Amino acid sequence: MIFQVNSEILSTKYRMMEHFYTLQGEGYWAGTPAYFIRLAGCNVGCHWCDVKESWNENEHPSFSVKDILDFIVLTPAQKVVITGGEPLQHNLFALTHALKFYNFKLHLETSGVYPISGHFDWICLSPKKFKKPVPEIYSFVHELKIIIYHPSDFDFAEEHAKMCPSDTLLFLQPEWSRKEKVLPMMIEYVKKNPQWRISLQTHKYLNIP
Repeated sequence: MIFQVNSEILSTKYRMMEHFYTLQGEGYWAGTPAYFIRLAGCNVGCHWCDVKESWNENEHPSFSVKDILDFIVLTPAQKVVITGGEPLQHNLFALTHALKFYNFKLHLETSGVYPISGHFDWICLSPKKFKKPVPEIYSFVHELKIIIYHPSDFDFAEEHAKMCPSDTLLFLQPEWSRKEKVLPMMIEYVKKNPQWRISLQTHKYLNIP
């Protein structure tokens, strides 16, 4: 695939809550460096969301694709994670075209409630009970991450795992405020169901973004 970056692409703007170079804290790529782009806007409405300040898109500034590139190239980043909020509320073609042109590996973290836009090397789907993913997203998923808040979430996890490709990596992650309560049952569940792995929010233990 040939990517070309023109002035129209570079001038495309996105509402962005924050951006930073750090270590991925969750899932398969935990512990690896990445530049995070947290786009603003989300209408999924998870009551335990830890970035509720991202929900209102209009409360956050707009940055052009060129602005975003200028931020990233000041770091040694080779991988860029586009997250939110819910990043697929935005059309991501312009942003991902430009990042691909500069040879960044692109990861997406999404609840899947909107169709895929853009070009990605890795897609992590984290569906929520509050709003269902669009059916077509499952075929693109490399990593499924289910947040465990209540014992019923294990059944929810299995329902979504059935819809993913057979080689999708399966992760269960404790909701941070209930980790002491749910981790023991998660450990027992994974021991009995070894196709699953446990993901921890290691960035919170390390006190990094």
